[in-house]
Amino acid sequence: METFFVRSTDLLSLPNVNPDAGFAMQVSIEDNLQDSANVCFQCALLYTSSKGERRIRVHTLCVPVTNQLSEVFMGADQQAITSLLAKMAVDRSLSSTLGHAREAMINACTDAFRAFGGTLPTSQRIGTLPICHSLRLLPVYVVAMLKFMAFRVGVSTKLDDRVFAMEQCKNLPLSFLILKMYPDLYPVHELTEEGGIHREDGVIPQPPLLQLTAAQINRTGAYIMDAADSLYLYVGSAVSTQFLQGIFNTGDYGQLVEGMTELPELENPTSELLRNFLVYLLEQRPFHAKVVLVRDDGRQRVEFMRHMIEDRTESSMSYYEFLQHLQKQIQN
Repeated sequence: METFFVRSTDLLSLPNVNPDAGFAMQVSIEDNLQDSANVCFQCALLYTSSKGERRIRVHTLCVPVTNQLSEVFMGADQQAITSLLAKMAVDRSLSSTLGHAREAMINACTDAFRAFGGTLPTSQRIGTLPICHSLRLLPVYVVAMLKFMAFRVGVSTKLDDRVFAMEQCKNLPLSFLILKMYPDLYPVHELTEEGGIHREDGVIPQPPLLQLTAAQINRTGAYIMDAADSLYLYVGSAVSTQFLQGIFNTGDYGQLVEGMTELPELENPTSELLRNFLVYLLEQRPFHAKVVLVRDDGRQRVEFMRHMIEDRTESSMSYYEFLQHLQKQIQN
């Protein structure tokens, strides 16, 4: 967050704070912990409520001490690490260069896996990339950060858009920052009630998550991409007539209006399941998110496909190429 004042090494002053604010801090250990079984981290928030009441809210975290690096890796939080790296990358971009910030993110990922590889027997390190289970998604998150508007290169990016994306890295709650960088992609052309969440007002389907690659997108399908502040409904040009009739009340793909933000409320199972799922996604955030229709042959398709993080572009590696790059760096 940018609107703060550091009074001392352990005191931060803020003009206001909301329930979704997140803060990242680096802590150095100065004492010898050999004789300690546990350590505690504690932070306190002194604030004035909206009713003028002075309150103190205390957060305490107690964690065990270990001399085994592998146990430290087991407790790693890959999303929290990603958020911290994004915030540090913004600071590095401002104090140095964007290139140095990108390099630092890659080095952090490389150093983590090299350190974890040091805990494994030699036979388990040969010809493989040593990734612990708790950090298995860190490489794809780093790829997502490298392609995020705040840090991407080789693509025309307006200064205002880049700065706004940097502010999002600093201010967005953790879950929505991850969604912004690596959106959730769902197939919705064959929604069913099987495995859904049953409520009094209907059934909320739970379609599987797909990887962000163009190989997952089929002309015969329809997909919802949840990018935190926007939800894209991508409709393939060869999707079934039944789906078009059930969702848009027309069997003609050419009549779909790209950019429409509201779906017609039709009384049929297909329409109800899709609208229930959209409402369910929108309820998961404390801010407004627009729903945008994307046609397979429309202008919005370019923006939709930019979120295919795992694919290669002219200026960036694919996810598979990045894994190969990490492996070479660790071996060297």
